[in-house]
Amino acid sequence: MPPTESSTPSVDATDPSATRIEVSRVIAASPAAVFAVLSDPQGHVAIDGSGMLMGADGDRVRAVGDTFVVHMDREALGDIPMGEYDVTVTIASFERDREISWTILGRMRPPIGHVYGYRLRPEGDGTRVTSFYDWSDIHPEWRAKGIFPVIRPESLTATLGILARTVLRGYPCATPTD
Repeated sequence: MPPTESSTPSVDATDPSATRIEVSRVIAASPAAVFAVLSDPQGHVAIDGSGMLMGADGDRVRAVGDTFVVHMDREALGDIPMGEYDVTVTIASFERDREISWTILGRMRPPIGHVYGYRLRPEGDGTRVTSFYDWSDIHPEWRAKGIFPVIRPESLTATLGILARTVLRGYPCATPTD
C-alpha cells in the first residue's frame, strides 16, 4: 500500500473574500471503492470529521437530484446552539467514480445555498480525493451575517483521513454494488 499524502487547503478560510475551501489526499484505493462510500448516506456519517452527522436515512444515490436525510447535532461545533435537527441532502453533481456534490436544505430559511463535494482522480496505485466546500452562491442574507465558512479546513482534512481509514478497513459500503 502506498503512503497517503495530504495537502494544505487551497484557500485561506480566514480570508473574508474566500468562498471555497479544497483539501486533497491520495488514498490507497480505487476510485470505485472511494465513491462507494461517498454515494452511500451511511458512508457520509461514517467519515464525518466535523462530529455533526449523527445518522442518515435513504438509499445510495445514483443521480443528480437524488436525496437523503441526515440527522445532525450542531453542538459538535460549539458555535450556535441549534441542538439536533435534520437536513435533506440533494445531489448537485454525480459522475460515478469521479465527482459527487450536494446542497443542504435544513430548517434555515431562506435556504443557505452552500455546496459540499468530492472529486476523484486516479493517481499511481490510489485515488487523489479532493474535498471541497463552496459558499460562493449563498443567499445574500446569509452572506451578510458573516458566518462562513461554517466548516473549517481541518474538518475537511480530518474527513479525508477518516475516509482513507474507512475504505482501507473494508467498511461495508466501500464495495461498489453496481
